[in-house]
Amino acid sequence: MLASRTQLHGLLKGLTEEEIESVARFAIVALVVLPLLPDTNFGPYDAWNPRRIWSVVVVVLGLSFAGYAATRRFGAERGILATALTGALVSSTAVTVTYARRLRAGDEAQAALTAGIALASLVMFVRVQIVAAVLAPFASASLALTMTPALLTSLGMALLALRHEQQTPSQHEVKLGNPLDFGPALLLAALVAVLSVVVHWALARWGSSGVALLLGITGMMDVDAAVLTLSNLPVGSIDGWTAGVLLSIPILVNTAIKGVIALSVAGGRAGIRAAIPLFAAVLASAAGIALVGWPF
Repeated sequence: MLASRTQLHGLLKGLTEEEIESVARFAIVALVVLPLLPDTNFGPYDAWNPRRIWSVVVVVLGLSFAGYAATRRFGAERGILATALTGALVSSTAVTVTYARRLRAGDEAQAALTAGIALASLVMFVRVQIVAAVLAPFASASLALTMTPALLTSLGMALLALRHEQQTPSQHEVKLGNPLDFGPALLLAALVAVLSVVVHWALARWGSSGVALLLGITGMMDVDAAVLTLSNLPVGSIDGWTAGVLLSIPILVNTAIKGVIALSVAGGRAGIRAAIPLFAAVLASAAGIALVGWPF
């Protein structure tokens, strides 16, 4: 640490007092609180596991901070696409709304903004896959398979949007907020705890179809909550293929909602161009799942 003091001073100089305090709190919840929590199930349907629920806070805050740090490190001057890629680790919805507003205002970088919206959605697909690999590995393989068409479509549409225009510097900051604000993370953990009971009940009452409906509704609010809720189901209650398809439903619903946001906020032809990559990604993965066959 002494040998790296120059680099550490430079890093700290760019942080606010609130951010430094948040980093210290994160170290406590990840390195102190998490190992001390019991890894046992209790509550209705044995749906609550303190360590797994608290891991929601650790994983979500960790991924969000990675994107936030990258955005702060590279800055808006690195361009629209760089901001979309790093900002989407915190919130792909925030990137979509910000870029759609710039499209509505007639920003000259129309193609880059459209590509940025598609790339933010692509990052969300990858981000969810990472969360699933950590907390629901039994569903990771089939989720990757179902999400591949959407991922490739988003990438292709982004490249197509940029075919006639070079990336331009971004002069507008995407308002991401402080990702280490524990309020939203704790609310997410509480939501997962409640949804875990509901999903266990739906599984016992209606089977996979009931779980699919609940996760689809949850995905409208937060994709992470849907993924983490499914990860709390008992081992063996749903096979890996079914679990991956179930996780894809809230992801595709959330992507479609962002398409509606882009279409309504940007408006006109710009809104249509911004929404097409999102809707195309949803249709690509939905068609792939339909061809293979729904598991219920």
